[in-house]
Amino acid sequence: MTSDGTRSPMQGHSQFHGPDWTPQRVAFHQNLEEFADRVGLIVGLQSNGKVSQEKAFEQIKDMWKSLKVSRNDLLH
Repeated sequence: MTSDGTRSPMQGHSQFHGPDWTPQRVAFHQNLEEFADRVGLIVGLQSNGKVSQEKAFEQIKDMWKSLKVSRNDLLH
């Protein structure tokens, strides 16, 4: 975070903590944060009438599938 309180979009929201830290777990943690951010954005767009519920659901479902692939690739 910079001195003026702003954060680069490339920085994660939180740090990964845990005894089993690995680069793969950190990468998955970042993917999980990105998923959460994008879900929030889609929900906001849907709430404001910019995206239909069906479209929002499909987008989130597709992102969920990608997150599962990421989990399988990085953690198994």
